[in-house]
Amino acid sequence: MIKFFRQSYAIQYVVIALMAIALWIPAFVSGKATVGLDEPVTPIYNLVDRLLGGSAIAQHIVAIVLLVFEALFFNAILVKNQIVGKVSTMGAFVFVLLMSLTATQTSFSPFVFSVPFVLYAISNLFDTYLLPNPEMNLMKTGVSVALASMCYFPNILLLAWIIIVLVVAKKGSLRFELLPVFGFLFVYFVFFVGVFLFGDFHALMHGYYDYFTAFHFTIEGFNLWDLILLAILILPTVLMFLGSNNSGLEKTVSVRTKISMTLVLTVFAVLTLFIGGNALFNGMLFIVLSIIMSYVFSYMGNTGWANMYLTVFILLVFANLYYFKVL
Repeated sequence: MIKFFRQSYAIQYVVIALMAIALWIPAFVSGKATVGLDEPVTPIYNLVDRLLGGSAIAQHIVAIVLLVFEALFFNAILVKNQIVGKVSTMGAFVFVLLMSLTATQTSFSPFVFSVPFVLYAISNLFDTYLLPNPEMNLMKTGVSVALASMCYFPNILLLAWIIIVLVVAKKGSLRFELLPVFGFLFVYFVFFVGVFLFGDFHALMHGYYDYFTAFHFTIEGFNLWDLILLAILILPTVLMFLGSNNSGLEKTVSVRTKISMTLVLTVFAVLTLFIGGNALFNGMLFIVLSIIMSYVFSYMGNTGWANMYLTVFILLVFANLYYFKVL
């Protein structure tokens, strides 16, 4: 299976599309619409949610089309940055699987809608490492994070990640550190001015105040099954990643730096799991795991145990979605 997705032919894309449909069929059958939270801190998501009018079928169609686009974009980012092979669909395959593991994830959630902006920010930051003059990239990265946070507000943590990984990428001057912050603030400045001129600015500020007043980190979003799923995902991934580092495989400085950036992102991805609500709605960790798993699967030599793990894991995912329905 792993060697199959190390290639890039039409059949691989067909299989990925069919897998996405199969993973999302239970969501379509359930007919349950995602009830919009209508929080003032997510204006872009709120706008799209209102346009869809609470229609379950419309929400699911938009979500699965968006997921396939995100998977292709994710794969293109990994190929461009040599995290997977030049002719590989590994990234798209892993992304679709990890972003559709449970009924919680196969819905029109704010995070799913924010992912294109998150991926664009990651792509820009990866590019920054090799650019002699990354000023525009850093501005665009800040803009992307702002737009992502307007879909799913905890994405604002990406701004802290950017500031830290610029040091990892040896771009840690004060000027470079401030550029993404300016890009981020520019988007919010335009938004606030627009609301001030044409909307209810007082209600918006009150909404932000209520959000930050109620915000706290908590373990209430976890249940036992969530913890089992995360353990089944994280522990084998860590072991395979450590094994790949000890395999003697030659890796360029650029690839090692981008993997280091991803590992730093893991800290912030884990933090998002504790912000309240269902932990599986907070999908940043699944993006990080998708990058690491795609990297490991693309370059490992002996794929026997990895294939067995992946096969059993996929069977468990489908068994949960179609039969057990515990997640």
